[in-house]
Amino acid sequence: MDTPVPPTAAAPGPRRRDRHGRGMRGPVAPPQVPLAASRAEVFADLVQDSVERLERRWPQLADIDFMVLEVPRLDGSGEGWSDEAVPLGGTIPAYEGHPARVVVYRRPVEIRTKGRDERAALVHEVVVEQVAELLGLTPETVDPRYGED
Repeated sequence: MDTPVPPTAAAPGPRRRDRHGRGMRGPVAPPQVPLAASRAEVFADLVQDSVERLERRWPQLADIDFMVLEVPRLDGSGEGWSDEAVPLGGTIPAYEGHPARVVVYRRPVEIRTKGRDERAALVHEVVVEQVAELLGLTPETVDPRYGED
């Protein structure tokens, strides 16, 4: 009668193949391909594109910080959301040596848009509105094409 031979232990070190003999899986796309960019990175690029477009006309925007946050924060007053719509952006005026800031909230903008072009248009609209508020101008003054589809 044959005695069963116990399986040999795997050699220490990284596995070279998976159990189906196909090899280890690699990334779906190399890092330089846009597919590898996260949604947050793509959104930040949309904001940056909008800012660069406006800086050609308004060079003073170089002194303003533009930020992307996931969602707006609740006030420290302990109150919940009111019946108003969730803001898409906001401004923080300059204070004590800190530059003024324009904030765009990623998730509320993404929820309101379906595709990349629609998202880019809404991001630009939000950036224009916030810059106008910060500079004390109308959005049409900041970008003459504001509101056009």
